[in-house]
Amino acid sequence: MADTAKKTITVQQIRSAIRRPEIQTKTLKGLGLNKLHRTRTLEDTPSVRGMIAKVQHLVRIVE
Repeated sequence: MADTAKKTITVQQIRSAIRRPEIQTKTLKGLGLNKLHRTRTLEDTPSVRGMIAKVQHLVRIVE
């Protein structure tokens, strides 16, 4: 009864990482975001959710 379809989450960068702490820039790169309005669809895991929480002021979740 394992669910083979993995849940995904789509995030879009809405603010620049310029003049932000280096760790936030690295977190964005880890999410695959490094330019404004770039969108990535990622697997919805606790680690990805944690990364999004660290840069929640720079990204938005696309419905």
